Amino acid sequence: MAYEWKLKPRPYSDEEAKKLLANVVSPETTDWHYNTHHKGYVTALNNIEKGLETADRAAANGNYSTIGELKRRFTWNHAGTLLHDVYWEVLGGDGDGKKGGEVYQAIERDFGSFDAWKADFKAASISAKLSGWGLLVYDVLGSQRLLNVLVDEHHYGAIWGGIPLVACDVFEHAYYHKDGPARAKYIDNCLAGLHWGRINDRFKKYCR
Repeated sequence: MAYEWKLKPRPYSDEEAKKLLANVVSPETTDWHYNTHHKGYVTALNNIEKGLETADRAAANGNYSTIGELKRRFTWNHAGTLLHDVYWEVLGGDGDGKKGGEVYQAIERDFGSFDAWKADFKAASISAKLSGWGLLVYDVLGSQRLLNVLVDEHHYGAIWGGIPLVACDVFEHAYYHKDGPARAKYIDNCLAGLHWGRINDRFKKYCR
């Protein structure tokens, strides 16, 4: 039986998203991005899971095979689903509470100051290709510290064992409807709209 993926609910309703995220993305984008784009990755994952049940593994090769393409698109859609889950989870705040949490203390420890972290995160996010992400991750299998990384598309540049705590989608579809080509402005708005209570919950759950 194929595994069934489900679209993870956001921590706010669709109508609440239009107000909570108004400074980050347009009201229309809160709907399109989640209910069409994000949902599309989940739908694709389920189609891939079904395809993998009957794919001919004996026909696998390094040029082209059905099993190879299914495996390749699995990683794309899996990463797209997971990163969007984090993206919606950590948005919806007003920047409050950042100084009260353990994740804030870890940021100061690993980056020297909160402002230094923000500057590095923004630089990483701006540097991603037009289809990419800026991420704050905990390097659980390596240096056991917080790192800002850029990921092109959904997975090129990802760190093995890097637990995403903050995800900033910098694909053009995330911000063009509101800010046009002003990616830096959108990133600033994302940073100002983070929900540090939920980020701290992720840190305590996955990084201790």
